[in-house]
Amino acid sequence: MAITLTNPTGLPEIDVYRQVSVATGSKLVFVAGQVAWDADGVTIGEGDLAAQVEQCYVNVATALAGVGASFADVAKLNVHVVGWTPDKMPLLLEGISRASARLGTTLVPPATLLGVAALDVPEHLVEVEATAVLD
Repeated sequence: MAITLTNPTGLPEIDVYRQVSVATGSKLVFVAGQVAWDADGVTIGEGDLAAQVEQCYVNVATALAGVGASFADVAKLNVHVVGWTPDKMPLLLEGISRASARLGTTLVPPATLLGVAALDVPEHLVEVEATAVLD
């Protein structure tokens, strides 16, 4: 596998992601920010952050699978949440947990969480983009 995830000594251990990924592959995969659309472009979980997070992660997995990759190949995630406040963390974690269960994998690549004013359409609450590395 091209990605090794680690929490180096001296940095806090975070349950939902690792602090560092080391990529040794030769092919980079950039997945555009995925929102809570289904295959027909219908928003899943309107008004429900956890449901939208779950759908975003599932969409990232679908995009990765389309090029022969999986979450095991993800070196970095960026998560953009509309109107982020710390009290939304339980909903974000619930969505990640549900996506992990649905996908049958642990979703812990390094991640950056950013609060944003808006996304492409008002009903979208979260967008997740990924960078993966393949051998």
